[in-house]
Amino acid sequence: MTEAPRDGALLDRPVVISCGEPAGIGPEVAARAWMALAGEIPMLWLGDPRHLPADVPHRIVTDAAEAAGVSSDALPVLAHDFGPAMTPGAARPEHAQGVIDMIALGVGMVRDGRACALCTAPIHKKALKDGAGFAYPGHTEYLAALAGVSQVVMMLASDQLRVVPATIHIALSEVPLALTPDSLRRTIEITHAGLRDLFGIAAPRLAIAGLNPHAGEGGAMGREELDWIAPLIAGMRSAGFDLTGPLPADTMFHAAARTRYDAAVAMYHDQALIPIKTLDFDRGVNVTLGLPFVRTSPDHGTAFDIAGKGLANPTSMIEAIRLAHRMARGTA
Repeated sequence: MTEAPRDGALLDRPVVISCGEPAGIGPEVAARAWMALAGEIPMLWLGDPRHLPADVPHRIVTDAAEAAGVSSDALPVLAHDFGPAMTPGAARPEHAQGVIDMIALGVGMVRDGRACALCTAPIHKKALKDGAGFAYPGHTEYLAALAGVSQVVMMLASDQLRVVPATIHIALSEVPLALTPDSLRRTIEITHAGLRDLFGIAAPRLAIAGLNPHAGEGGAMGREELDWIAPLIAGMRSAGFDLTGPLPADTMFHAAARTRYDAAVAMYHDQALIPIKTLDFDRGVNVTLGLPFVRTSPDHGTAFDIAGKGLANPTSMIEAIRLAHRMARGTA
């Protein structure tokens, strides 16, 4: 799935980290992640060095090729001037275009092989819309547009669970209309390919949740399972996919059930995110499958309320960088 070859030279190239919203915790958790991973994984931060914590050493570089030689001693930074000073917890519209530009720069660096993977710090969508007319619902949709792909899949991954929501940021009332046989089939196909190509699972096992309580209970609580979800799963199983379902969502995330699959496909946002955030809140990583490059992100937002106070937990960013590096090797 990645455009650059997975060879030894590629793995010497850094995981590039886009700065995200400067007034949030993104710069802080990126800097703390470097402190945890220095010497283990080469990385390169894209942004304004003024936004980094003062107690974390950084070094300005002019090219990604310099990052591996610097990363053990200081956080390598490809500097971009964001203009007006940043105040923690208060997004500035003047910074919006810089945030967008750093994402696009990171994508370009991974696609042309200067970096092995992209890890994106959290953005503040309203700040980007107000400051730069950002027209996308979020990071994922913008990355898909940059890559020229029509559908991508959001996976939340940790050591405890990998789960994919088939629909994401829409109202619950809209889910039955947005969820179609074609969209679910494509979600399953992209998830299967990602597990195979990026996670090194030769024959992925996928568990598919039902849409309705108790997976419809034979039509008593909804007919989508009977009318098209079960037939779709049966057809894909006949085509060689290792699928189980549709399963009642309330019984597919306990410890014994999780041993029977490599990833779960849920039907809507909360059905997917509640179990992983309950099981492994700090270590969950947001992964985008279906892109022609590796992209991960910490599974949290900008956290304006604690920005600049030294309280942010860098664990999810650390795990996101580690996972990105492993995915670049195809062994996540």
